[in-house]
Amino acid sequence: MERQSSMGRGLDILASLAEASSRPPYRAAVVDLANRLQRERSQVSRTLKYFADSGLAVKNGKYYEVSWDWYAKAQALTARRMREDGLTILEDVSERTGEAAFLGTLHGDSTVTIVESVPRSTGLIGSWVGRAFPAFCSDAGQATLWDADEEEIRAVFASTRFTSTGPNAAATVEEFLERLGEARARGYTIVDQEAEPNLYSVAAPVREFRGEVIAALQIVGVRDRLVDRTSELGLECVRAASALSALLGAPGAGAS
Repeated sequence: MERQSSMGRGLDILASLAEASSRPPYRAAVVDLANRLQRERSQVSRTLKYFADSGLAVKNGKYYEVSWDWYAKAQALTARRMREDGLTILEDVSERTGEAAFLGTLHGDSTVTIVESVPRSTGLIGSWVGRAFPAFCSDAGQATLWDADEEEIRAVFASTRFTSTGPNAAATVEEFLERLGEARARGYTIVDQEAEPNLYSVAAPVREFRGEVIAALQIVGVRDRLVDRTSELGLECVRAASALSALLGAPGAGAS
């Protein structure tokens, strides 16, 4: 297994501190974070001191808490970079594959397209940006819920009606969970005529600086055009999602 970079280790500590700062007692000591992350106390202590000196964290006695002003700025920067760098990545995907590429995010039990690259040669008409689709059958649904556990997924779909115009859509949350498990084992998702007849897609999760999934990178098109290229396009999604994740500061991410 590839060793995590020093930057990745630092971001892990900052993410863990942010998590501790979001719930009582809204702070953490060096020993708390070291135990949680199974790291040497001296390493965690040096990193936290650097964060405090840099304004990323605040020290109060033996306790630290995240600087929320920085955290809010980091989230805003991530959202902007996801759109700007995301467009560049999607255009590269379209150039490499000749297919339409999208970025989608999760909102409640739906996914919404935020960036797209749609070559004329694909035959897809109109823009998908801003359009919401039920997450249980959308191109981005499985990938945006990639890291969610069963309890979280059941909560997302607690009020969802599993009805779709696509002939292969999951009919229950159990069926969605089964397909998500298969996708995780494969490394990318396959959505075959779930949202609409003859619509086919592959997708992979995009992560941000905390290592959390923030979006899905998808290649979408007519089934007859894409199905024989599933493996090629799936691996392209994984490569591109990893490249975008690296630009967003995700620990351990990088272009292949």
